This record gives sequence, C-alpha cells and structure tokens, in this order.
Amino acid sequence: MKHLHIVVVDPNKERAFLIVDGLAATPDYKVTVIGETHGLARQFMALKPDIILIDLQDPSRDSFEQIIAASGAADRPVAMFVDHSDQHMMRAAIDAGVSAYVVDGLRKDRITPVLETAIARFHKFQRTQKELETTKAALAERKTIDRAKGLLMKARGLTEEDAYALLRKTAMDQGRRVSDVANGLVIAAGLLL
Repeated sequence: MKHLHIVVVDPNKERAFLIVDGLAATPDYKVTVIGETHGLARQFMALKPDIILIDLQDPSRDSFEQIIAASGAADRPVAMFVDHSDQHMMRAAIDAGVSAYVVDGLRKDRITPVLETAIARFHKFQRTQKELETTKAALAERKTIDRAKGLLMKARGLTEEDAYALLRKTAMDQGRRVSDVANGLVIAAGLLL
C-alpha cells in the first residue's frame, strides 16, 4: 500500500479532512481532495488515482449515479461512505464494482482499515475476473477443437482420437497451437460450405 495516490471525493470540507487525517498515519500516500462533484470523470482521468474514497452524506440518486459512473470502479478500488442505508444505492454501487460500501461509519480510526479492505476486495475481484476470462477462453477453444474434430471425422472418416491426433500433429508441424489449427479448419470449412 505504499506510494498510492488516493483521491477523496467529498463536498463537505470537514468530512474530507477527517478522511485526510485518518490517512495521515501513513505518510506514503499522496492524497488529493475533490470537493466539486461535477466533471469527476475528467478529473479522475487527469489525476490517475490508484484508489478513490467517496464520502456522500445524503446524495441524490442523480449525483450518486454520476459519481459511481465516473469513478471507474472496475479499474481501481473504490470505497464509499454514506450516512444512510439505501438498498437501491447499495446495489447500484456493488453492481458498479465499488469495493467497500460503508454506512454511517466515517470515523478517523476506520479510514485505513476500510481502505485496506477495499484494496483487498478489489484485487480478489480482479483475480476472479481473470480466472473467469481464462475459463471462458479455454471453453471456447475446446468447442472449436471439438468442431474441428467433427469436421475431420466426417470428411475423412476418422475416429475422434485420430482426428485429434491429426490436429495435434499439424499444430506441431506448423509450430502453432492446436486451437489455432482447429480455428483455421473451422473457418476454412465455413468458407467452403
């Protein structure tokens, strides 16, 4: 957590400085406070924060949705402090990828633990997303290989094992992956039919 750029979004100066004071125990942070919620996306692009801490005492739905959209919660950890529980806002924040949603919990001594939790949850979510993408890619490759085997079995009267062996040999001879050879075969067959 060293050398992180944290952006604090809070229209209320006193509350913003409560957050800044809560972060003061760790001097490795660079903290920027934004008090105006208009044009946040542009400001976030310019500042390139590692983490965003948002404090909204009683946000309107419009300002809440604008801030959530601008935060880029999928790209960085975002922790949000609100004063009142609202099921719709909580679900919208979670759906947008907010890493920590804290109701009526803005205290100086809680800032660092909430920040650490947001970072940990964000990284866990990123790992899960990467695993999901890897699994989806492997499944897509498997489907393509199965389609290519089916084409070879039908065209050449091969068994499934022999069709796969032919794909594997061709891939080795060409220095390519089996899935790439299979994809080429499926594409070529689509053009011929």
